Amino acid sequence: MGDRSAVVLLSGGLDSTTVLAIAQADGFAVHALSFRYGQRHAVELEAAKAIATRAGVREHVEAEIDLRMFGGSALTAEIAVPKARELAVMSEGIPVTYVPARNTVFLSFAVAWAEVLGADHVFLGVNALDYSGYPDCRPEYVAAYEQMANLGTKRGVEGHRLHIHTPLIDLSKAQIIKRGLELGVDYAITRSCYDPSPVGEACGACDSCQLRLRGFEENGVIDPAPYVASARAA
Repeated sequence: MGDRSAVVLLSGGLDSTTVLAIAQADGFAVHALSFRYGQRHAVELEAAKAIATRAGVREHVEAEIDLRMFGGSALTAEIAVPKARELAVMSEGIPVTYVPARNTVFLSFAVAWAEVLGADHVFLGVNALDYSGYPDCRPEYVAAYEQMANLGTKRGVEGHRLHIHTPLIDLSKAQIIKRGLELGVDYAITRSCYDPSPVGEACGACDSCQLRLRGFEENGVIDPAPYVASARAA
């Protein structure tokens, strides 16, 4: 495939969709990878399919790994998703929506596929500035994982260095949205809510929704994604 192929982790949310657009703008042929891992917000997977199709990616794979067997997170177990938290509270500690070792699992799949493709680039939509509660979204984690991947793959030991790109890691949510709008991202088809309604409307109150809504507000733009009526009224 050559060194301009890349695997992009695509959840169907705002951040990963922006990263996909950045990778394509940088000239990469994108192979998108999504996961059905037992998440309560599986509506994001339909969004990922639509995003991948609209973007014209080279290939889109949906891997299935059921992390509900372990639980331990509000996204994979019967644990309530926190709602209406203040921004200051969100930044304290590791939230219950953290899925144990999720990015480590996802990156393992991405690195394996990249090796099969002969691709030396993986893109990940982690962000450590606006919402730093997740330990697997930090720059030091990404750097350590990249080092491990280069030590533990055939391509790595043969001199084909793998690069894990995190173009959003130092951006605020507002800056991410601004960049995406500049690249023509259609945020109407993205889904970010941790606890959507049965028809896929965002709750407007979970941490993810609040950060997303705040980011659009700071750009002077209305979030085009569907929300429950009470969220819009607020």
